[in-house]
Amino acid sequence: MQDLIHYSKKIEEEIIKIDFPSNPSNLYDPLRYFLAIGGKRMRPILTLMGAEAFGSTLEKALPSAMAVELFHNFSLIHDDIMDEAPIRRGQETVHTKWNSNIAILSGDVLLVKAYQMLAKQDASVMSDLLNVFNATAVEVCEGQQFDMDYESRNDVSIDEYIEMIRLKTSVLLGCALEMGAIIAEASKQNRELIYEFGQHIGIAFQIQDDILDLYADPDKFGKQVGGDVLSNKKTLLLLKAYELSNSTQKEELETLYNEKDPDLKVSTVRKYFNSIGVRDACKEIMDTHYSIAKEALYKINIPIEKKDPLLQLAAFLMEREV
Repeated sequence: MQDLIHYSKKIEEEIIKIDFPSNPSNLYDPLRYFLAIGGKRMRPILTLMGAEAFGSTLEKALPSAMAVELFHNFSLIHDDIMDEAPIRRGQETVHTKWNSNIAILSGDVLLVKAYQMLAKQDASVMSDLLNVFNATAVEVCEGQQFDMDYESRNDVSIDEYIEMIRLKTSVLLGCALEMGAIIAEASKQNRELIYEFGQHIGIAFQIQDDILDLYADPDKFGKQVGGDVLSNKKTLLLLKAYELSNSTQKEELETLYNEKDPDLKVSTVRKYFNSIGVRDACKEIMDTHYSIAKEALYKINIPIEKKDPLLQLAAFLMEREV
């Protein structure tokens, strides 16, 4: 998408402008490092696109877009610590390159920077922006806690899992879009619909990520393929596998997850999932949420040409091969 290059360039220009002090270097060097290794910048782009869809300008929405991006990166730094993830965006995670204490503190600074960016918005929209941003920040933390809680539970349902990824991942996409709509002074109904669009795109995207974690080309994925299996994480794939398995197959699945050899564990679990149709079943759920998202967008009361960039973006996000 040509528009994405334009939006992404603006976000990168704003990130470069952030002037972190030189000292203490162990506080600020990790932030320079983490922001420099990039990412898709999809969330701030959504804020810019949301604002423009409802008649505002990219420039007016930049502070909120940056707040969303900095908050997202703060959450990633902390999530990587909790998930003990070694790789992010194809590079070492902050806690791996430095240590967990440094990563925690650097992440905290990034959260403060997010609010400093948000404070640059016009006072007339600040109250609504803060309400959405703060509610979302709490929900993201709730989602991460559910994710950790589910590690020690053996009775997590698919509905519970979908709600967890809604909170952990999807609400920030909805928030990003709604913040753009707030800046453009869109109606309450349109704000709710654009939020719903972002939320369900987010759910579909996370399910897609779950599938890719086990099935992606490692050279393109940017993360450790099979990482969720190796950490015994309860993804939609695993929950769907339990749902589709009989009692004997469940015992076989538990044996596979106790395998000590990492490569063998990933390959045998993948083979088992293929044998019972897990991948296709999860893709069907993903497609359902993608359809709900598009339906919400169609209901928004703006000209169709204003919706086209968002539809194209949704298609772009969902085109990763699963």
